Amino acid sequence: MAQISSHVLDSVIGTHASGIRVECYKKASDDTGQLIFDVVASAEGRISESVDTTGSDTEFELVFHAADYYRSVQLPDDGYQILTKVVLRITLPEPGDSYHLPIMLSPHSYSVWWSGKPGTNTN
Repeated sequence: MAQISSHVLDSVIGTHASGIRVECYKKASDDTGQLIFDVVASAEGRISESVDTTGSDTEFELVFHAADYYRSVQLPDDGYQILTKVVLRITLPEPGDSYHLPIMLSPHSYSVWWSGKPGTNTN
């Protein structure tokens, strides 16, 4: 089992995106998806879930529910939210590895990176 984790940071408020909903789908060859997990980030804006990586070329999709999150924190310019969801499509080439994907989020942009290196199991 691989480990997918993220630390979601709110770049507008300058804190963790506590309570943001994150879904993960395992993508099929016909581009449909099977829901693997549907979680809410901790008070520190973190998620961490184990996933089955059966099928070496399988893609996964992480869906961060940005609009719902920003509605919940009631930003003054709530009507100007243009990102409804941030979708990251990734592969997990090493079945036992950990894949940490921190994301900095705002209503109009995001930045994401992979914090790790191949062959390094941080579990």
